[in-house]
Amino acid sequence: MSEIRFTHDDAMKCALNEMERIFDSVPYIREFHRGEVSNEHYYIRHVIEIILRIKLNNEVDAYSLYKLGYRDNLLSKRLATYLSEEYGHEAFFMRDLKAFGLTEEQVNLTVPFFSTKKLIGFLYFSIMQDGAMPTMIWNWLVEWYSDTYNTTITKKAANDFGVDKVSGSLKHLEFDENHGHLDLMYSTIKATIKCSDDVIKAKNYINQFVTLIGEYYQDLYDNTIALDNKEMLKAS
Repeated sequence: MSEIRFTHDDAMKCALNEMERIFDSVPYIREFHRGEVSNEHYYIRHVIEIILRIKLNNEVDAYSLYKLGYRDNLLSKRLATYLSEEYGHEAFFMRDLKAFGLTEEQVNLTVPFFSTKKLIGFLYFSIMQDGAMPTMIWNWLVEWYSDTYNTTITKKAANDFGVDKVSGSLKHLEFDENHGHLDLMYSTIKATIKCSDDVIKAKNYINQFVTLIGEYYQDLYDNTIALDNKEMLKAS
């Protein structure tokens, strides 16, 4: 029986191709991810959504861990390790928002974008359908995205808004690198792939999650830059 292959390089290539797809369809994000542009309203709202999504994602991970139970002790242990190490990391980003003048109350009263609600709902549904795989792929994708783009985004924000506005984000990047979260989460994907159909399913999940990332960035643009442009037109 031949070995089922879905290497880390395969996963990263798949994710990169999918990101290029949304770069071509959503305004502003290609330049944002290349560190070519910055907009304070857009960046602040982006960081707010990161905090909201972290809290919701922690609940999804806990639910996935509950569903795994004792059926796969190794996978449960790896997810529990990741969850325990990531828990509370919204505090890193809250530090940055406080430097921008926001309060925790303001952030907690912010309603997540519809795209974020869709993501969380899709995760719960997918866990019920396919067990641990969707959680592991989403968490890996978050780590890959951070490793691939967030240093560039954060350096641009530091240059344009001040290092004090990104000190928490920089600490979070350092933490993930020191704890090897990208490799840890790929190891969980590998553990969920048992047959060739699972490889197809994994690629489909990457496609669907990146599609939801694209919808998030469309929401972000519509509620910041596009909205500001409309207000400027009304005032002129």
